[in-house]
Amino acid sequence: MTDLKYRLAPASEMSRYCFPNNAVSGDASRCVCLIDSSTVEEINHIVHNGGLYKRPFNEAFEETPMLVAVLTYVGYGVLTLFGYLRDFMRQWKIEKCQNATEREEQKDFVPLYQDFENFYNRNLYMRIRDSWNRPICSVPGAKVDMMERVSHDYNWTFTYTGRVIKDIINMGSYNYLGFAQKTGACQEAAAKVLSQYGAGVCSTRQEMGNLDKHEELEKLVARFLGVESAMAYGMGFATNSMNIPALVGKGCLILSDELNHASLVLGARLSGATIRIFKHNNMQSLEKLLKDAIVHGQPRTRRPWKKILILVEGIYSMEGSIVRLPEVIALKKKYKSYLYLDEAHSIGALGPSGRGVVEYFGLNPEDVDVMMGTFTKSFGAAGGYIGGKKELIDYLRTYSHSAAYATSMSPPVVEQIITSVKCIMGEDGTNIGRARVQQLAENTRYFRRRLKEMGFIIYGNEDSPVVPLMLYMPAKIGAFGREMLKRNIGVVVVGFPATPIIESRARFCLSAAHTKEMLDTALKEINEVGDLLQLKYSRRRLVPLLDRPFDETTYEETED
Repeated sequence: MTDLKYRLAPASEMSRYCFPNNAVSGDASRCVCLIDSSTVEEINHIVHNGGLYKRPFNEAFEETPMLVAVLTYVGYGVLTLFGYLRDFMRQWKIEKCQNATEREEQKDFVPLYQDFENFYNRNLYMRIRDSWNRPICSVPGAKVDMMERVSHDYNWTFTYTGRVIKDIINMGSYNYLGFAQKTGACQEAAAKVLSQYGAGVCSTRQEMGNLDKHEELEKLVARFLGVESAMAYGMGFATNSMNIPALVGKGCLILSDELNHASLVLGARLSGATIRIFKHNNMQSLEKLLKDAIVHGQPRTRRPWKKILILVEGIYSMEGSIVRLPEVIALKKKYKSYLYLDEAHSIGALGPSGRGVVEYFGLNPEDVDVMMGTFTKSFGAAGGYIGGKKELIDYLRTYSHSAAYATSMSPPVVEQIITSVKCIMGEDGTNIGRARVQQLAENTRYFRRRLKEMGFIIYGNEDSPVVPLMLYMPAKIGAFGREMLKRNIGVVVVGFPATPIIESRARFCLSAAHTKEMLDTALKEINEVGDLLQLKYSRRRLVPLLDRPFDETTYEETED
């Protein structure tokens, strides 16, 4: 017998799923239908996404168990109390003080080292400092070699033992398509260009630093993205921080996702524009800000904003979530604003042919006004790009600080990008690039599914190669990283200030270079460490992002 369920559906869907005699009290807006479970999923998809999506968008965040949240707060409270106790002991010379302090003759000055961030660094971060800045001494491929180090003063200083830990499975690098390697077509092409052009250019693009390789790269990137023109920059961070001020300024409004990267935040602040923050991936929050901006205009004067620019990312690197781009574009068109899309993590990693989040959703690249991305992840190189209309790129060539003052990209790096992009596009005469894109997608789904089956709380979209595994408690941040390294698995653990103070996590980054055997080995060890540290918090209570409580409070960073 068919599995039947009762469900409320909006009036707009009644004509499709309901018979006229199903209406209750003649009110078509609250019609109760008898429908099967597959239709329930279809209606839910349409109700939530407005029919804008051509494929399922499965993204959910599991609710933190109350006991875990309470214990996490208690843990930080205990650490804070002991921190104040240790600071008291350091002040009275009972404990040796190794942190930076003011000299005696500066005691009447404004304190330099007494804020909470410094307190956090010396009393909480220092306990687990060995979990970060670990030096590797090999190519950051699927496996890495790491220099062993020890500390004899509780992580204030480190000493290298001279031993190298070999063949650590690398689950932390952004090497999504496996192009960070020392052999193969990319390495050979880069070595050839190195011998012909040298390592550095020693000039800006506008002076003597514009090479034929730069021109070739920009034409190739524009063709890859499906836009009229593109411009490449030597640093991904500067691509955002130096170009946003060239696009907007005083009298303009920036609407920024609350979880945007620091480069977007810095660029927005440097621009001098007014900044308002909307809830992460929450379209109701974004639309409310757009409506308010159009209705009320600028503060005090009530004049219309010169420009309204929406800042979003393709994949959010701490949440593993994918931007709801179809809905963002629909709102952008409805309210006549501009869209700036940062594809640092999504370009090469999403879409059937690796062209990013625009292709992933089957959208038109022309609907995105500014397409930004980096070469530092999927392409195994360095730098960033901006793509869009020819008028936009010509404007940036003249007015972007990064174009006018920064030294142009190194020729071997440019050749690495050209070769990897041609490989992804299939212009090298092989299908290696497309196979790598498909392999990354398979690795991502397999790894995420297995972690969820084990009972871990995993954040983000099922197609995101960034996989956050929630740790929560401060003591478990360092413990997880150390235990995984003992088992020859290299992972990245993340805590405050990169995440909210009670949402510490381990972040895995999948790669096409990972074989199934590597993933199974990593999963086996993660499972053991999860049991050892009691990290399997999941109760399978998933909270879809759109069902999260909507807080209408917004934050304005810059006053006009």
